[in-house]
Amino acid sequence: MANEVLIRDVRSDELDEVSLLLSDAYRQYQNFIPPERWKAYLEDIMDVSSRVDESELIVAELDHRLAGCVTLYLDGSKSFTNAWPAGWAVVRLLAVHPDFRGRCVGHALMEECIRRCRKARIKTIGLHTTEIMEVARHMYERMGFVRVPEHDFHPAPGITVMAYRLQL
Repeated sequence: MANEVLIRDVRSDELDEVSLLLSDAYRQYQNFIPPERWKAYLEDIMDVSSRVDESELIVAELDHRLAGCVTLYLDGSKSFTNAWPAGWAVVRLLAVHPDFRGRCVGHALMEECIRRCRKARIKTIGLHTTEIMEVARHMYERMGFVRVPEHDFHPAPGITVMAYRLQL
C-alpha cells in the first residue's frame, strides 16, 4: 500500500540518503545551537557509516521514499562511553523528514525499536532528547518513557540533554 509505513533495515546503498535525511530533519534546531557546536553536531549525526557496524540503522519507507530513520544500539555502551548502565539498549537520532511529519513515521520507528529490544530480551531502553525537541519528547512520554535525570548531560552552559528510559 502506498500510504503504509514500511519499516526495515537500511541498505548499504542508502547510507548517503539517510545522512541527508538526518540533516533535513534536524535542521530545524540549527538556530538553537551555537554555530560552532551546530557544525560538529551536524557532522556527527550525518556520519551514519561510522555507526552502522555497531548498531541497527532502521529506516521507514513511505510512498516509495525514505521518510525516517533511527539508530538502535542493542548494546547501549556502544552509543556513548559510560552514558548508560550496562544492559540497556539505546535509541539515538530518531528522524522524520519534514515532508512526512504527522504520518506516524516516528512512532512506527520507535515501536520497531521496542519490538527488537523485546526480541533480544533487553529490559530497558534509554534515549536522550532536549526541551526543543518537543514533539519527539511528548511522543516518548506517551509511549511510556520516563525521565532519568541522573543520565542527563550538559554539552554547553544552559543546555541540558535529557535522559529517558523505558522499562520493558
